[in-house]
Amino acid sequence: VQLQASGGGLVPPGGSLRLSCVASGIFNSINIMGWYRQAPGKQREPVAVISNLGSTNYADPVKGRFTISRDNAENTVLLRMSSLNPEDTAVYFCYVGANVRGSWSGFWGQGTLVTVSS
Repeated sequence: VQLQASGGGLVPPGGSLRLSCVASGIFNSINIMGWYRQAPGKQREPVAVISNLGSTNYADPVKGRFTISRDNAENTVLLRMSSLNPEDTAVYFCYVGANVRGSWSGFWGQGTLVTVSS
């Protein structure tokens, strides 16, 4: 399974960005899809996840500002981010749980950098 993330960039405080991640390759199905982030000098942390049924869960710092969604037909997960602040600066990684040849495994994208700065 290959994950291609895009949409990062430089945005001023209060701005918005949309991240996209597309899964490709050979797999039977995908259940969980999500976004994690890693700020400089910090550990990777979960941001938002969405199940194959559409249930969502958000980290407290992003609740009310970020929205995760998915398109199962396109194997895509989106993260709409608004009211961004400098603390949101990080490399954002997408993650999927996929069934490959009968076994479930987790897969990571390469990361896309989000910088919030004036």
